[in-house]
Amino acid sequence: MQDEKEEEIEFHFDRVFYQGSEQANIYEFLALPIVTGAVNGVNGAIVTYGQTGAGKTYSMEGPSIMDCDENKKGLLPRVVDGLFSAIRLSGEMTKYTINLSMVEIYMERVRDLFDLSKDNLLIKESRAQGIFVCGATDICISDSAEALRSLSIGIANRAVGETQMNMSSSRSHCVYIFTIQQELKKEKRSGKVILVDLAGSEKVEKTGAEGRVLEEAKTINKSLSALGNVINALTGSPQGRANHIPYRDSKLTRILQDAFGGNSQTALLCCCSPSPSNASESLSTLRFGARAKHIKALAHVSLREDEDTKSPGALPVIKDESCKRILEKLRQKMKAEDVELLEQLFVLEGIFFDPNSVEEVEAAYEDATSRTILSLQRSVEELIATVEELKEENKALKSQIRS
Repeated sequence: MQDEKEEEIEFHFDRVFYQGSEQANIYEFLALPIVTGAVNGVNGAIVTYGQTGAGKTYSMEGPSIMDCDENKKGLLPRVVDGLFSAIRLSGEMTKYTINLSMVEIYMERVRDLFDLSKDNLLIKESRAQGIFVCGATDICISDSAEALRSLSIGIANRAVGETQMNMSSSRSHCVYIFTIQQELKKEKRSGKVILVDLAGSEKVEKTGAEGRVLEEAKTINKSLSALGNVINALTGSPQGRANHIPYRDSKLTRILQDAFGGNSQTALLCCCSPSPSNASESLSTLRFGARAKHIKALAHVSLREDEDTKSPGALPVIKDESCKRILEKLRQKMKAEDVELLEQLFVLEGIFFDPNSVEEVEAAYEDATSRTILSLQRSVEELIATVEELKEENKALKSQIRS
């Protein structure tokens, strides 16, 4: 690859697919190991990244999610088929349940694509579930045909728009979430497959974006920039030193927290335009991919024991009084800010308090804030309506007096 200064730059990736590559080959190399892992309780994520018009949505969906040539089917319908094929091969001794959610991040708001009335969902975190979208519609799917019908409904609800680079440009980041519950005799396993079709990075002078489309482009570029900052933080800290990872800088980085920095097998498909006029954008995409390749994954099987199979002698979670005593002793020998960081770490790891307590408090605060804002908005609207009514009455009174 050469940049605009004709300097040759070399990149190393796990595999390179060309314009004539088969969609099936991309699935088998990129997604099949993740699908197999999810059926066995290991979380996975597949992310498509690149500039507008580079082929991300085509790679994800194919020409159409419902009716298209078998050879042209994208990653999404192949993942659906792969999940049910893996379940059929597992035998009848294990019970599986697959649930599907579909959301988009549009203008920094998380919208439910199965229920458009849910247009500002919260992203939350718990020890049991990791990162999840609270309140998103969860559809239980029993076969591939049902899953594809549901997906086609969600895809039809996506925010798209026309630019000079693409007749139907994605104006949002789309997230498909498959949750696979596996019930064995003495344990339950839960695996997730998240597929993310990112909106493309854009240069305004090329897309000709104006008005609302321009605002959409700014928000898209800002969230992609935040994702780049997360990648840099995950791969750029000196050995032995922890870096602050800015997951909360955008809804996109928050929802991808587990995919890039948590318990997940993650595959990144970087899509590049073959046009020489897009060389600088392709170079930027390749640099992003090369950086992301250095992230170290820590995926493991997610197990959950049934209540009746837990050991009767199991130790309970340390109670609040014990936590206070431990923290007090630490404060005597350490700086207050260091103790605060340790306390946050202990809570996140479930060593202190109920594993969900902190997240529940945070979620309750966010919910209360959202309700308060909505209530204030309604009050303002009612006041405006009342003022308008009073104005009309005033006009009527003035007319009566004059007559």
